[in-house]
Amino acid sequence: MNRETKRMLQRQGQMTEDGAPKASRRPAPSQNAPKEPRTKPKEFYRDVKSELRKVAWPTRGETLSLSVVVFVFLVILTALIAGFDYGFSKAVLWIVDQ
Repeated sequence: MNRETKRMLQRQGQMTEDGAPKASRRPAPSQNAPKEPRTKPKEFYRDVKSELRKVAWPTRGETLSLSVVVFVFLVILTALIAGFDYGFSKAVLWIVDQ
């Protein structure tokens, strides 16, 4: 722990002057905390609909181009993994047969 962190913890009251952690108890959670009422399904649906209007949806062209990028990357990665698998299996069989 560096000097800056120690000074910050001392200012916050979490550490004593000699650098030892200050023993303190956390307050118990309140049992009488007021609970929020449940949202009705109709209100929930209305809120979801209003939030979805704020989303910046991609255009058809953006979706198509990004899908092509993902597909090409998937094909390349699959070929790479298949090549490694083939190479390692041949290497292991060559080692075992000797």
